[in-house]
Amino acid sequence: MTVSVVILTRDEAMHIERAIRSVQSFATEVLVVDSGSTDSTVELAQNAGARVLHNPWTNHATQMNWAIPRVADDAEWIMRLDADEIVQPDLAREIRDKLPGIGAETDGILVGRRMSFMGKPIRWGGVFPIRILRLIRKGRGRCENRWMDEHLVVEGPTVTFDNEILDDNLKPLTWWTEKHNAYSSLEVVDLLNLEARFLDTDTIADARGGQAGMKRWLKERVYARLPGGSRAFAYFLYRYVVRLGFLDGVEGTAFHVLQGFWYRYLVDMKLRETRTYIARTGCHPSEAVRDVLGIDLGGPTLADDGA
Repeated sequence: MTVSVVILTRDEAMHIERAIRSVQSFATEVLVVDSGSTDSTVELAQNAGARVLHNPWTNHATQMNWAIPRVADDAEWIMRLDADEIVQPDLAREIRDKLPGIGAETDGILVGRRMSFMGKPIRWGGVFPIRILRLIRKGRGRCENRWMDEHLVVEGPTVTFDNEILDDNLKPLTWWTEKHNAYSSLEVVDLLNLEARFLDTDTIADARGGQAGMKRWLKERVYARLPGGSRAFAYFLYRYVVRLGFLDGVEGTAFHVLQGFWYRYLVDMKLRETRTYIARTGCHPSEAVRDVLGIDLGGPTLADDGA
């Protein structure tokens, strides 16, 4: 079976060679789509055997959907891999051994994903491993149209492999907090859109396969309806106490506090700030997103036609 691995990059010199090495035993092509790296990402990727294309950044979903039709013509499967992720040797072996036997009716493959934070694997808190769709049959899948928490989706049946991808980012904590500050603004766009429906984005029903659909349902139908601010604290207590997150040690505590509380609380406060701006100015939500969060959504919104 021929497999094209798609990696989206911007300033990933620290990770890109490692990511490419992890898929070399089964990938027939590695396609790197770069959005303006100023470090040696592109040169390192090319030297490692990847084909590199360039496309300006909008969001993960747009970039991935731009890449999918540009994989090799003979590709039968497409795998999405983040630059800071590693396909573990057991998963690489499983893909190599099992993929040729997958029936033509199957459109996607789910794999496990774990995370390492500040060099320590996160084992507790009920968040990992998660089963996610990462391999799609060419021509039968796409990335959800969302600003945050996007997943690959397919129409037909999927199967699940036993082994895992490891997310192991080597950049410093300052970079992580800056990235999640940016992510929190994107998440506000999705939460605000749940209320105002001013963007045409994919819904819960589109998140098929793995745990994505259940996670999305809980997030949009339960978590999003809880009081802002207090829900972040409740979620942290659930992860850290009920699901034993404290057993992950010092690094794990940092992860659960920052990702399970600080990040979620930041989302809630930015959402409150944006709602307040809309109430005060009477502006359209897309204008508030631009003025408060600094995100230009671009293109027409559902409200532009008078809806």
